[in-house]
Amino acid sequence: MKKNWWKIIAVVFVLYTIIAGFLLKVPAQPILHESIRNLYFHVPMWFSMMTILFVSLWNSIKYLSKSNIESDLLASQAAHTGMLVGALGLITGSIWARYTWGAWWVADTKLNGAAITMLIYLAYFVLRGSIDEEQKRARISAVYNIFAYVMLVVFLMIIPRMNDSLHPGNGGNPGFNKYDLDSNMRMVFYPAVTGWILFVVWIFTLRVRLEKVKRKIYLND
Repeated sequence: MKKNWWKIIAVVFVLYTIIAGFLLKVPAQPILHESIRNLYFHVPMWFSMMTILFVSLWNSIKYLSKSNIESDLLASQAAHTGMLVGALGLITGSIWARYTWGAWWVADTKLNGAAITMLIYLAYFVLRGSIDEEQKRARISAVYNIFAYVMLVVFLMIIPRMNDSLHPGNGGNPGFNKYDLDSNMRMVFYPAVTGWILFVVWIFTLRVRLEKVKRKIYLND
């Protein structure tokens, strides 16, 4: 139980986010209206994606410095988990766009940057699948993974702030802290970010354990 305290927090916070996110009162904002509740889901998804992909980046750097194949395993599984959360982020973002901007997808700098980032990481998996030799695959994948995370920062954090964007906090638009993000929303939003990040880390650990089991079975065959 002592080792699993963070998993308990993850479950409690995510359940709290789902329940409170739909039931607690939210400020009446023009255009956004009730869709502002998606803030509890869409934004934490992206925070979770960037967190777990940083874990992937860190393990790729560790592999290049120590050539420990365990680091390559962690990097690849963190990237897999990040793509799962990234897909959820795109889906929730598309739904939000439909009800606020009138279309499932619009020509927005950050939206296009998110799509490009996903494609860059998909290329990472294609690259891994095209190389059979384990150490060579790990080394080339690690170098590419560093490039991929740099592109993520560029497309999601730098370019949107330099160009016009419909997203809050980008292209001259004020962030949600400048809107009426009242105490009720903060009471849900911060646990949501914490809960989703912990939940995604949990998924990552499960993927790592499953991959290790697969490798043991493969080696014993």
